[in-house]
Amino acid sequence: MNFSDEIIEDLSIDCVIFGFKDAQLHVLLVKHGIGPTLGQWALPGSWIKYNESIDEAAERILSSQTSVGNIYLEQFKAFGDLKRFPARRVITIAYYALVNIEKFELHPGPTEADVTWFKIQDTPQMAFDHTVIFEKCLAFLKHKIQHEPIGFNLLPPKFTLLQLLELYEAILGQKLDKSNFRKKFLKMNLLIDTKERQQEVSHRAATLYRFDESVYNKLLESGFTFEI
Repeated sequence: MNFSDEIIEDLSIDCVIFGFKDAQLHVLLVKHGIGPTLGQWALPGSWIKYNESIDEAAERILSSQTSVGNIYLEQFKAFGDLKRFPARRVITIAYYALVNIEKFELHPGPTEADVTWFKIQDTPQMAFDHTVIFEKCLAFLKHKIQHEPIGFNLLPPKFTLLQLLELYEAILGQKLDKSNFRKKFLKMNLLIDTKERQQEVSHRAATLYRFDESVYNKLLESGFTFEI
């Protein structure tokens, strides 16, 4: 039997895509344009096909529903509550990614009525158990940021320490001491001073930094403890 593009109707993918803009953390949502959840907001997601891997399915679904593609998607967790989907048992595998919003132009797919970024504090009620998936992934991100470097895909190539501070504050949902944050981060030797300053700003131009990619990758492997 040739399954080709047949779907597996009890296994799905859902994607939690976080973005950063204007000192605010956002999540990418789609509005369903068909089916029983017509008009409801949800995480980008759909069924897996027989002829693709789950990683391939995640990339295909995200790209087809939002036009966001060519990003690194990481598996987060499987969700299989008995009542998470109406009428039958469906297990979903959640993926997540961190992206720079400015790099993507959004376009809804053929089954989506809309696609947009929502500030994480302004997210609407979502279809199925997507609110639970989003909240668990956000909690995971808050833990992760204190043990692995984050920001490479969220910030521009050159950024200020204030922008980095605002990223951490947006994810953690709390204000941090600016002086203490600066000392701790510079001590990690993770940042390289570009010897450049901001251009065309009304305030005093701040120094621009970039990540030391080799140190960044080493810390991804070894981890660290960044006490807030």
